[in-house]
Amino acid sequence: MEKVVIIGSGCAGLTAAIYAARSNLSPVVLTGIQPGGLLTTTSTVENYPGFPEGVEGYELMVRMQKQAERFGARMKLLQPLEAVDLSKRPFVLTVDGERMETETLIIATGASHRHLGFENERLLEKKGVTYCATCDGAWPMFRNQPLVVVGGGDSACEEASYLTRFGSQIFLIHRRDSLRASKIMAERVLAHPKITPVWDSVVTDILDPKLDKVTAVRIKNVKTGKETDLPCAGVFVAVGHVPNTQLFKGMLDMDENGYLKPARGTAMNIPGVFVAGDCADHVYRQAITAAGSGCSAAIDAERFLASVNV
Repeated sequence: MEKVVIIGSGCAGLTAAIYAARSNLSPVVLTGIQPGGLLTTTSTVENYPGFPEGVEGYELMVRMQKQAERFGARMKLLQPLEAVDLSKRPFVLTVDGERMETETLIIATGASHRHLGFENERLLEKKGVTYCATCDGAWPMFRNQPLVVVGGGDSACEEASYLTRFGSQIFLIHRRDSLRASKIMAERVLAHPKITPVWDSVVTDILDPKLDKVTAVRIKNVKTGKETDLPCAGVFVAVGHVPNTQLFKGMLDMDENGYLKPARGTAMNIPGVFVAGDCADHVYRQAITAAGSGCSAAIDAERFLASVNV
């Protein structure tokens, strides 16, 4: 039986692994299908302390994993969690058809990209519709072509900035008349000659007569109601995230949007279950805040084990 199992390998999960491992708890980290989390799809991270010149998201997560493994954390790679029973301790997890028991559980499952919800969006995914510029922006189909980014936060601005390396023109479509991004990010984007903001507008459909590749988006001005078609070769959706908490619905307290709600600190409503990172944070959603909550969750789990094993 394990002392600590951590679900998720982003900043929160790996920081929890570092702290739990240094406490001789030999944690198991279930990495899921995206080891390193969403940060591995980010280009340069400029706001993580200790990297004055910035650091690639993938490199940062590789370093964190190596640090956790150095202290004895064990990675279980690419294995999705199939089922969980939190009705009694030890908790029982089913991973790749195998039963795993653990005294404590740290949930750091993060969040996934939110979709626009159109049928054509689903049909055209990887045919011009994507959710990660750093993953897909260099595809030949996007080079020297007009591209669309949907959103107005930091993620959307980063996507737009990155795509200027490849696209001929980047249209940033936002439902408001100003960006939600941080000031420095917004100023950088609005000053770039290749980026054109399309204010007060929403995408109502993604167009392609043959469903073979994206040819345009249909946009609607929310103030006038007028619809127009904007030719483009790609649509990069950056309109927020959905917490990866569906497996825990009905077991753990969560808000109306699915974000986990701790009862105290990082402790959930079931003793021995702790939460960290973006699956519980819809306000800050930063690498550094996720790491901080991972530290807190590991310390809370260590103290819980000490209290029940005296």
